[in-house]
Amino acid sequence: MKYPSIYDDIRPFDEEEIVEAMQEIASDNTFPMLANFVFPDKSFDEVKALFASLKTIDDFQSKVMYQANKQIMARSITNMTVGGMEKLDTKRRYLFVSNHRDIMLDASLLQNSMKDYGHETAQITFGANLMRGDMVVNIGKSNKMFRVERGGNMKVFYESSKHLSDYIRYVITERGESVWIAQRNGRTKNGDDRTDQGIIKMFCMSKREDKVSALVDLNIVPVSVSYEWEPCDILKAMELYVSSIKTYEKTQNEDLHSILTGILQTKGRVHFEICDPIREEELEALKDLNSGEYHKQVAKLVDQRIHSAYRLYPNNYIAYDKRFGGEKYKHCYTEVEKELFEQHVNVLDTYPEFDKEQLEEILLDIYSNPVVNKEN
Repeated sequence: MKYPSIYDDIRPFDEEEIVEAMQEIASDNTFPMLANFVFPDKSFDEVKALFASLKTIDDFQSKVMYQANKQIMARSITNMTVGGMEKLDTKRRYLFVSNHRDIMLDASLLQNSMKDYGHETAQITFGANLMRGDMVVNIGKSNKMFRVERGGNMKVFYESSKHLSDYIRYVITERGESVWIAQRNGRTKNGDDRTDQGIIKMFCMSKREDKVSALVDLNIVPVSVSYEWEPCDILKAMELYVSSIKTYEKTQNEDLHSILTGILQTKGRVHFEICDPIREEELEALKDLNSGEYHKQVAKLVDQRIHSAYRLYPNNYIAYDKRFGGEKYKHCYTEVEKELFEQHVNVLDTYPEFDKEQLEEILLDIYSNPVVNKEN
């Protein structure tokens, strides 16, 4: 099915655009580095031949992206587990609303699991700030990623939000594809996963006449992703530290640096939990609320599921006890695990320009906030 031209500014590639995209990827000067990472056991000529053979989106996802994720898992993840897949029907399409810890991996790793369990992969949001350079754009749009605008004045923001809402509804209800979107604009930096009620409002913009059926149509399924070692945790702590003092301004290649750090950094164990879908009766119970309160309460439903399903690791409990001073969760970790975590915290000593005590407190919050959310 071809996309309506109205969505040409944000949509992924059509099937007929894949061959040209593969040619452009293979001719990029960064292609040898990509080929070596994804296919370390193949010669460069073999990889070029593989790309020349790719004709469809599924070809690219199955033969390239799936293998890329396998390499990431092999090099930086001790064990990856998935729960709740039995809640999904392979014949239905969903709007996956996920907590967001890593720029790329939250959605990309989930795609592999969808394939492993016999589900169609979802379309994925792709921040306009990341869509820079032909290589990145070609890979992203070949991987079912669609553009999401960030910022702008109120009028521009409203129009882009309405456009995005229309597109998501079109993909799910007419194209018959699922969609993945983060619960908020940007990653959770402090470990406190919260759904922005503005996201819920955006979902409803494409069907204003009935706020209940607007969400029922989309089949919202919260997804909770948990990392034993938080991707880019030191970078996140430093950003929050600077933000507490002055307006934070990203450097030119900061997003790319965060992507590469997230890919390469050791993540230990990783768990994805597919939560219970938001049910129609839950939404019906909120229908008499005004729109603002309705969006807020739906966001809370998503949060409750994500917090409940979040898998806590020893690092989370260690950070909680250190942050709040005590041994409440001492039974949840060993002395060896505690020493390893403290060694990681001591990496902060290599940044003497920051206040160590404040920076450490921020880092501990990243790991301890999921415990706090579980308790509440």
